[in-house]
Amino acid sequence: MISRKFLLVVSLLFSFGLAAMAQQDSIPINTLIEKTAKYSASFPIEKVYLHLDKPYYAAGDTIWLKAYVTVEKHQPSGLSGIVYVDLLNSQDSVVSGLRLKVVNGFANGNITLDGETFKQGAYRIRAYTKWMSNFEPEYFYDRTINVGNAIDNKVNTFISYRSSGRKGGPIKLNANIIYKSPSGEIYADKKVNWQLVRNGDAISKGKGTTDNNGNLLVELPENDLETINASQLVTAIDMGDRQFVNNTFPLKNSITNFDVQFFPESGQLTNGIRTRVAFKAINVKGLGVDIKGNVTDDKGTEVATFTSAHLGMGVFALTPESDKTYTANVTFPNGSKTTYKLPRIQNMGIGLSVYNTDPENLSIKISANDVFLQRKQNKSFYLVAQSGGVIYYAASIALKDLSYSANVPKSKFPTGIVQVTLFSSGGYALCQRLVFIQHNDQLTLNLKTDKPTYTVRQNVKMQVTALNKTAPVIGSFSVAVLDDATIPSDENNEQTILSNILLTSDLKGYIEKPNYYFNKPDEEKLNNLDLLMLTQGYTRFNYEDILADKFPTVYALPEQGIEVTGILRTNTGLPVGKANVRLVIPDNNFSAQTITDLSGNFKFSDVVVRDTSKITLSARDNPNGKNLVINVNGEVFQKINKNVNIADEVVNIDSVIRPYLENSRKQYQSSRVLKEVVIKAKPNVKKPSHSDFGTFAGLSPQADHEINSDQLKGCPILINCLSTMALGLTYADNNFYVTRDYNQGKKTTPVQIYINSSQVDVSNLFSMTGDEVESVEIFLNDGLSGINRTTNTKGVMVINKKVVKKEKISLSQLLALIPKQNVITFAVQGYSKAKDFYVPKYDVNKSSVIGLDLRNTIYWNPKIITDKTGVASFNFYNSDARGSYRAIIEGLDGDGNLGRLVIHFNVR
Repeated sequence: MISRKFLLVVSLLFSFGLAAMAQQDSIPINTLIEKTAKYSASFPIEKVYLHLDKPYYAAGDTIWLKAYVTVEKHQPSGLSGIVYVDLLNSQDSVVSGLRLKVVNGFANGNITLDGETFKQGAYRIRAYTKWMSNFEPEYFYDRTINVGNAIDNKVNTFISYRSSGRKGGPIKLNANIIYKSPSGEIYADKKVNWQLVRNGDAISKGKGTTDNNGNLLVELPENDLETINASQLVTAIDMGDRQFVNNTFPLKNSITNFDVQFFPESGQLTNGIRTRVAFKAINVKGLGVDIKGNVTDDKGTEVATFTSAHLGMGVFALTPESDKTYTANVTFPNGSKTTYKLPRIQNMGIGLSVYNTDPENLSIKISANDVFLQRKQNKSFYLVAQSGGVIYYAASIALKDLSYSANVPKSKFPTGIVQVTLFSSGGYALCQRLVFIQHNDQLTLNLKTDKPTYTVRQNVKMQVTALNKTAPVIGSFSVAVLDDATIPSDENNEQTILSNILLTSDLKGYIEKPNYYFNKPDEEKLNNLDLLMLTQGYTRFNYEDILADKFPTVYALPEQGIEVTGILRTNTGLPVGKANVRLVIPDNNFSAQTITDLSGNFKFSDVVVRDTSKITLSARDNPNGKNLVINVNGEVFQKINKNVNIADEVVNIDSVIRPYLENSRKQYQSSRVLKEVVIKAKPNVKKPSHSDFGTFAGLSPQADHEINSDQLKGCPILINCLSTMALGLTYADNNFYVTRDYNQGKKTTPVQIYINSSQVDVSNLFSMTGDEVESVEIFLNDGLSGINRTTNTKGVMVINKKVVKKEKISLSQLLALIPKQNVITFAVQGYSKAKDFYVPKYDVNKSSVIGLDLRNTIYWNPKIITDKTGVASFNFYNSDARGSYRAIIEGLDGDGNLGRLVIHFNVR
């Protein structure tokens, strides 16, 4: 048992400072506490959470969102004034981006999923601030959303796979595809051509015919695992009259495969110390699978049995012996079996166990084996627990016996993840354990409707009440009201303000069904949450670096507004100090002026730019101004990190969200109006192309891919549009690469870019708009031109500018066309303007001439603010859908107290 002296140290450490500890131990633990506090103050943890109106979408929808930007104990952040929201496609290209102004920690916006840009498939939405970009992107808000298409899809498919083969050898993969119409009609006896495509090249082909049930069996040739995971199955079904419908199925994660990892609670197995060993079993997508099995020693004796408890996770206990090896024998859901060697046994060591079953206390046990005790007896060790970068508990112990036990009141910690670490007296982390403290101290929210039931199109009045325990709070909330019938969802699988801010934002890797642990928590869920803590990685804090004063490099300071920076030089390259630079934004009727420093640097802070506007900088108002040159510092774009949420991607979208897509199709049909079409003859005018220039004589007459002017119409910044539209190319690190080469690791030879016949750098595309371009031609190789050989590049991109009609101009007009280096104009991404959510108003006493109201997001309001009595109210009108509606409210108060509530009401 723990000595009285140890108990005294534990209980008095923070009440009376560190004087309670022995003098020889005070300096190391003081250093640990002080350096951790310094780190937390210098690098505060900022988080972003997005409340989206729906769990999934269809092409043509609008994503409505509210950003909650928090810091420290989840209070609204005053650190950053801008939040970035990116929407990425399955190729990890940014297809839409928002720059939102953060006011008092909150921002709202929307993204329109137009059918031209957004095809059916999985997308990622991520959000972050510039300050967050200094740290690991794994802690950004990052979520997978699935987008269907009920309008363009003439064929619905359902694919399933069956694989066989030896581990490490060739794999035989069969795919079974069911073809149906959107209305459910079976497409029987239809001819289908298929190709196995990797990096744009067909590596095998075949054909078949659907049977009476619309099934097509595709038997793919044997391939290695890497080839299959990098390939796509592309099918074309013959609908008659020479009409084919293509479908593409990524084969990544199509192979039946399982994996199990084992996690000793203390990080290692030590001779003679009874240790809990957690495990996690997943399939190829990363989703948990149920397993069972046992552990045997090297003589075949069974020493433990195990069965998974939740989503493939479980735990068993083991007292290892150093002269033995241990093997886990695992049986998977499909009956297959395999074995795993457990980690090697350490001959000497110390272990940390934390038990989280007591509602009031954390029970902590420190265990050493005989060898460790003999060498370290009476030595000092430190037990430290931190949450969110703040140390809430620290104690010094002297190792006198084989084990020590102590109870630490949970009241010392806030709700959330607590990292418990055992240190040597020299500050070396010996063991670490994560636990989750659940005080159930979230805001008490209440949503009250003015009637028990409603009719269609009836006005609904709601009142929200927000309490912290019994005290009313002023808080900021967002509300979404959805039709349950067309947007069914699994509340356990939702990403919520509770699951994100309290759990997933502090963990690395994929978390399956994160809201399960917060949806009506009980003892079973708390035990399963502890399994998650035992099996999930956590690296936000590295004590070794903190003690060594190895702080992260800060590349970007917190933004309070849009900044425009640069340097003013003479045309000979010398910096010009104490000079005037003027900034003008004609669209916003905004102007400002500043003076350069002695090094010629200038900066405009908090520039008011809405949407995408052009900025003009001028240095003409200076002595010898015509010989001055303005250079603007370009924006740094956030790199794309690996998608850890691939498991949330839905392969068979047509069937998984079928009710939603059927409603989307009805919406389109009820709103479709045929427009008058007038056909006029037009002369065949030759458009500019690469063939107009001798430089490209050796290129293929036909480009591999082409982007026309209609696709680029309205594009404000050419580079942003090309980065997502350029088929066959990957945009990374401010260069374009041929995708197949880039995926093979060949990242040193970018594509050569031309504007007309002029060889240019990619930076030239930042100042161009899509309206200046007639077409973009992409060549994946340079043919016989020799361009790539002479420029050390791979592939060619030719940007053909629109031809300006030739007219005679005067000398003054000619001079006006010549760019002036002391006056430059460029486009920047400004603050995205949020649209207002449309709320129809109906008069139920009068007959309506409006067509069917098939909204499924009935109401969205990101600006619900409770007053000092904790109350706010709002109203909206129901749609024509009958049945159950659900209202979801999320938000927080000024002290960082979080709240979420879901209620249901009926419409007759």
